[in-house]
Amino acid sequence: MNSSSSRNVVILGATGAVGSEAMRELALMDEIAKVTVLTRRPFTAVQSDKFVEHIVDPLDPQTYAHLLVGHEIAICTLGVGAVSSVSKEDFLRVDRDAVIAYGEACKAAGVLHFELLSSIAVNPKSKSFFLRSKGQLEDALKAMRFERLSLFHPSMILTPNNRYGVGQAITLAVWPKLAPILSGPLRHMRGVKVATLGAAFARNLTEIGEPVEILEWDDFQRLTR
Repeated sequence: MNSSSSRNVVILGATGAVGSEAMRELALMDEIAKVTVLTRRPFTAVQSDKFVEHIVDPLDPQTYAHLLVGHEIAICTLGVGAVSSVSKEDFLRVDRDAVIAYGEACKAAGVLHFELLSSIAVNPKSKSFFLRSKGQLEDALKAMRFERLSLFHPSMILTPNNRYGVGQAITLAVWPKLAPILSGPLRHMRGVKVATLGAAFARNLTEIGEPVEILEWDDFQRLTR
């Protein structure tokens, strides 16, 4: 993919915290010609002439597959925010199966570069249900053989506001204070501000990357300096 050309991007998950920040950055980038927003509810966080919105069912690719042709890049930040609030079956339906279906539809439509919001420590054989399902998802996307697959592996995502109750409130208060301890090989475990992570999704589109690349804390900082 020519790094200097203007690209068309499609995104699933734009209304979430990370997706909204990615959209904020995409709106400012001359390298991006059009952003097709696939969403179940109107996207209002950011406005731009380059945004084209379609109300779809994110769990049903038949409602959006015809909209994917002509896009070089796909972003997926779709996911369950409060994992503990849903059943395992519902979590898998949204966080794994719907994303795999989106990936397959993007591949069939000719998308070259796919970016995914994932997590540190994913492993398809993990004892952790969350990390195991994310590992299964990544394996499925790798098997699709996109020209470039960017797997974003944040640790704790730090939002300016508490979105999910007491547990997140404690995390948002404590995690930033751990940064001095999380050094050397533990740097990838540092919390990342949601604005930084979203901007990294957008800025990575202008980089020349590997066929399969994992991006962690240091990469997020480098991309958004």
